[in-house]
Amino acid sequence: MRPANFGANPETAATNAFQQEVPVGSEAKVQQKALDEFNQFLLKLWAARIDVVVLDDLPDPKTPDAVFPNNWISFHPGGKVVLYPMFSPTRRLERHPDLLQQLQEEHNLPFTQVLDLTHFENEGKFLEGTGSLVLDRKHKIAYACLSERTHLEPLQAFCEALDYRPVTFSATDENGLPFYHTNVMMSLGADFALVCLESIKDEEEQGLLLEALVDTAKEIIDLSLAQVKKMAGNMLQVRNKAGEPVLVMSEKGYKALRKDQFETLNSLTKMTRADLRTIEAHGGGSARCMLAEIF
Repeated sequence: MRPANFGANPETAATNAFQQEVPVGSEAKVQQKALDEFNQFLLKLWAARIDVVVLDDLPDPKTPDAVFPNNWISFHPGGKVVLYPMFSPTRRLERHPDLLQQLQEEHNLPFTQVLDLTHFENEGKFLEGTGSLVLDRKHKIAYACLSERTHLEPLQAFCEALDYRPVTFSATDENGLPFYHTNVMMSLGADFALVCLESIKDEEEQGLLLEALVDTAKEIIDLSLAQVKKMAGNMLQVRNKAGEPVLVMSEKGYKALRKDQFETLNSLTKMTRADLRTIEAHGGGSARCMLAEIF
């Protein structure tokens, strides 16, 4: 989603430790920087031969987080679409019904079934798409760290409807604050898993997570809390037009990788990266959050 009103959202700031306020008077400058970063990111994706569908955010109503569409929608084989309950009232405005129609008509995407979980908002329960969920689509496992934006009831509804098995845990940053989304501390590839094990303090929960990763033959790359803070956990592996796996990340996340971690990833996948410093600083999300992968 090309941003029209990018900025820091005060409604999400309390639960997102990655997010910084926009200095007063800098709003237009920050929006322009975010737009420039978005466009450069798009060029990097195209250069990696990744097929990208771009939609434009509407100027009204103002939705400062619209650049992160993966939180309100996810796509699944067979034309299934899931709409998610969002913590922030402002973010709920990102769910324009006409966007689905636009995807169908302009991009020839057939939607056979829409699973609408947004009614959970009435109960104060949330599940923010593939921010809350890190999905192993092959083995039908939904990994989720529970937080104010990731609740059990909508997670269970998702898993029952799409036949996934939930693996839940609590994960906290260096200050003991829960990670607002699972996808900042964990990323799955076809044959690897980037995960910050030290953020999961409960030994039983950590053990169940590791068991699931080992059972599904993932090579585990353990991230530190310091690396997570630099967005090294917020990556997404996709396939390009040639069918090659490509791991998408930000420049900041890329530079946070140790040499041995880079070498492991480089042996398993192609990689592409982009400078997203403004979007990361004020939106509190990175490359993975900007991509809602289409199946």
